[in-house]
Amino acid sequence: MRNFIGNLLLKIKNKIFGIDPRPQLEILKDTGLTIGENCHIMENCTFDMGHCWLITIGDRVTMAPRVNIIAHDASLKNTLGYTMLGKVTIGNDVFIGAGTTVLPGVTIGDKVVIGAGSVVSKDIPSNSVAVGNPARVIKTFDEYFESKKELMQSSPVFGEEYKVDKIDDAKKEEMKNLLNDKTGFIV
Repeated sequence: MRNFIGNLLLKIKNKIFGIDPRPQLEILKDTGLTIGENCHIMENCTFDMGHCWLITIGDRVTMAPRVNIIAHDASLKNTLGYTMLGKVTIGNDVFIGAGTTVLPGVTIGDKVVIGAGSVVSKDIPSNSVAVGNPARVIKTFDEYFESKKELMQSSPVFGEEYKVDKIDDAKKEEMKNLLNDKTGFIV
């Protein structure tokens, strides 16, 4: 009975204050955000709530924590009287690194890696790696893939037992020792 009353009070409070208890992505999809299959959106990513129907995300897209996707620019609203709008299109097989901001009017092609902390203010072509503020293409995706594949040959590689939900203290210590001033790879 106590749980029933608590849940009822929460629903009433949400209704009075206009709070939607559903997950953010579910609300955004209902408002028009288009998002493909097998996407992984990590914590604290934000999407332009006021214009989310202008955002299209393809299949197999990963967004690391704190990615911001913005479809409007109100910087001149007070002086011009208008806010600029722009569609944001993110292709298939894209990885967007932590803390990246994607600005209005940008298209990111297929098979793209955007480095952490980048500001994407212009289109990024398919099959590329882009980094920086403003983001610029530094190599092709294929070059990036081959360089990491090569690096794997001389780096520590960790299996399933090292994943966050499975690792124990001994394996954490082992990982620290093996990485000693190096990078490594985990499944």
